[in-house]
Amino acid sequence: MHRNLPDVTVLGAGVIGLTTAVCLAEAGVAVAVHAAEPPLQTTSLAAGAIWGPHLVGPRDRVARWATATLATLHELIAAGHAFVRLAPGLAASRLADAAAPEFAAGAADLSACPSADLPAGYLTAWRLTAPLITMPQYLSWLHERYLSAGGQEITLIRYATLADAIRDAATRVIVNCTGCGAHDLVPDAQVGPVRGQAVVVANPGIGSFFAGTGPGGDLTYYFPHGDRVVLGGSEQPGNWSREPDPQLARQIVAACTAVEPALRGAAVIEHRVGLRPVRPEVRLEAVQDGDGVTVVHNYGHGGAGVTLSWGCAGDAAELVRAALR
Repeated sequence: MHRNLPDVTVLGAGVIGLTTAVCLAEAGVAVAVHAAEPPLQTTSLAAGAIWGPHLVGPRDRVARWATATLATLHELIAAGHAFVRLAPGLAASRLADAAAPEFAAGAADLSACPSADLPAGYLTAWRLTAPLITMPQYLSWLHERYLSAGGQEITLIRYATLADAIRDAATRVIVNCTGCGAHDLVPDAQVGPVRGQAVVVANPGIGSFFAGTGPGGDLTYYFPHGDRVVLGGSEQPGNWSREPDPQLARQIVAACTAVEPALRGAAVIEHRVGLRPVRPEVRLEAVQDGDGVTVVHNYGHGGAGVTLSWGCAGDAAELVRAALR
C-alpha cells in the first residue's frame, strides 16, 4: 500500500538510505525516498562488498553497528538469499607481523597462513570466511522490500541545499543519508570522498576472495559473485571523479592477476567507480530545524556502508520514531 502523505522523507537511495527506509516502513512509518540517483547508480553499487569496518569511526559505535549488521546478514544467509553468502578467502598484508584486518573480527575460523602459501610480495596473511554481498542484487532486493512494506516509489531529485529538501519534502522528519553529497548539501566540510574503482570480469572459476593491503593506501582485492568477479581497488582521497580511469583499471587487473593467474585474460564486463564518504566520525544524530522539522543525519560511513547499514538504520529509525512522538 502506498501512502500519499508521508511523515518522513529519506534523502539518498544507496545502501544506507534504503536500509533506513526499510526499517522505517516496516515499523509502520509513512516513508518517501528522494534521491539524486537510483539505487543501481549510487556509490553503493561499486562496493566489493565484504563485511568489515574500513575507513570509519568512532570505534565503539562502529563495533556495535557492525555487529548488528553481521547478525542480519547471517539471518539473510540462513533464509537462503543468494545475494549474500559466507565465502572462504585470504587477507594479506605487505607488512611483516601485521595485525589481522578489521573485517576478520567476525570470523570464527581465522588462522594464520603459512609463509609458503603467501602470494608474492605479501609478508603476512590469514585464512578466514566472511560474508560477501552481491551489490546489484542486494540493492534491488532492498528497494523491493521497502516498496513491499508500503514505502513510496523513489523520487529522483537533486537538492542543492538541505533547506531546499526540507521545504520541498514538506515532512515532519528528514533523514539525511546522502553520503558524500552531505559535503555540499548540509554543508559539511568534514565529509569527503576517498575514490574507489573496480573492474568487473567474467569469473573463470574462482570461488574464494582475496584482500591485500600495503603502505600508502596500497589495496588489491577480488571478490567472486557467481559468474562475475569484482576486482579492485584504489583509495584516492579528495578525488571526486566518477569516471573510470583506464590506466588505473589496467593496474587493478594486473595486480589481481599477479595474485590469481586464473584471472589472466578474463573478459571485462564493466567498470565501477564509487566515492567512499569518509568523515572523522559517522554522523548519526537528530537536530531541530528552525521551522520545527527534525533532521536525522546518517552519513559518513567511509568504506563501511554495507557493514554498518542495519545497525545505523536501527538507530536512525529510533530517532525518527522519537521525533514523531
